[in-house]
Amino acid sequence: MRPGTVFGMLTLSPEVADALDRRAPVVALESTIITHGMPYPENLATARSVEDVVRANGAVPATIALLDGVARVGLDDAALERLASSKDAAKASRRDLPALSAAGRTAGTTVAATMYLAHLAGIEIFATGGIGGVHRGAERTFDISADLDELGSTPVTVVCAGAKSILDLPKTLEVLETRGVPVIGVGTDEFPAFFSRTSGQPVDHRVDSPDELAAVLAAHRRFRLRGGVLVANPIPVEDALDGSDIDARVAEAIADAEAAGVTRKEVTPYLLARVNDLTGGRSLVANIALVRNNAAFAARTAVALASLG
Repeated sequence: MRPGTVFGMLTLSPEVADALDRRAPVVALESTIITHGMPYPENLATARSVEDVVRANGAVPATIALLDGVARVGLDDAALERLASSKDAAKASRRDLPALSAAGRTAGTTVAATMYLAHLAGIEIFATGGIGGVHRGAERTFDISADLDELGSTPVTVVCAGAKSILDLPKTLEVLETRGVPVIGVGTDEFPAFFSRTSGQPVDHRVDSPDELAAVLAAHRRFRLRGGVLVANPIPVEDALDGSDIDARVAEAIADAEAAGVTRKEVTPYLLARVNDLTGGRSLVANIALVRNNAAFAARTAVALASLG
């Protein structure tokens, strides 16, 4: 597969194109964590370190973003630097890709957009921090992330630390069940809550190793199921935050967002930034730790899956 030849829509880096040609393990990485999830220069340092973690665990990283309207799968260091330092990068969900591409914009890709572009490129495994979901108060606002529909329709495995703790987790899991998305816990029978390891909500199935997960994903592929698989990998014990304390800070951040009139796609970046302020920066440290942890597990799973053929 030569760079830039996937349906005339994607530009693959030489490293990613070569890996896909060789059927070597590749892990997709999203970029809204760079453009909207963390301040500069922490975002750049995190992007570099997450790619290093993927490589250290035997896979090729494929950070995905829009640069000047071009969907890029695999970024070199100069592109990462440019994306991280951009002052006007957009936030691109799947629905935004055509308009932003036509306008020549630069954008970070959400979980939904990254899944879609990864699938077009032929990448089966994607590591992120946490997925979007049903927002608290959705019975009033109808604020439900497009990530859930994407998981229900695009056959990409997403390794995350659960849904973001700013969300309504029981409702998020109900929507995933309705969409037919299996939720698999890594070493746990309980759905993690992003910054904390527990939520009180059960997962559908459990695995305890990358090899076990790879076997599940190989079976998922054989069944030709149309949707993805959500893998819930709890934040490491040493990096986890107290669940009740985070819940209190999230409730405060939500109240602040409502008072400020923040809506739609601006809600999540606002809340994450506000929670970081309210925790004195502890949530940012935890966020970085859980993303690195997910990247490592995703890479080891990609290696195990590649060995199965």
